[in-house]
Amino acid sequence: MALDIKKVTVSDISSVALLFDAYRVFYHQLSNLQAAFDFLEQRVSKNESTIFLAVMGNEPVGFVQLYPVFSSVQMKKSWILNDLFVAETARNQGIGEALLQQAKQFGRESGAAYLLLQTGSDNYSAQSVYEKNGWIKAQDFFYEYPL
Repeated sequence: MALDIKKVTVSDISSVALLFDAYRVFYHQLSNLQAAFDFLEQRVSKNESTIFLAVMGNEPVGFVQLYPVFSSVQMKKSWILNDLFVAETARNQGIGEALLQQAKQFGRESGAAYLLLQTGSDNYSAQSVYEKNGWIKAQDFFYEYPL
């Protein structure tokens, strides 16, 4: 079955919200489909994020969400790949890799300086997909200040 990846508009939010809710549950959050819908609708309608949705047949099977940041040194926009999720029933079919390729293409087309992502230190499955697709693990300069 063919995989189609499309840039999400406000009219696509319902399709992404189910996946986004499942993504949040994966990260130990309580399911809240309405809040997921509202959050995504705000991000897309305010142009605060760019989301790509993977659809196989008529079934939404994965998404990637990128947030803009800026590099003062390079004086360019960059992107944080904040969310990547593939439905459990659709895994191991190259969908995650296809979404990563879409993110790279989007980064290049938007003239970005770089893409950046962060994943759990114990999420070895995701780490292997990232590294297999050319992402480089950087450990030297990251700090976090939890609020």
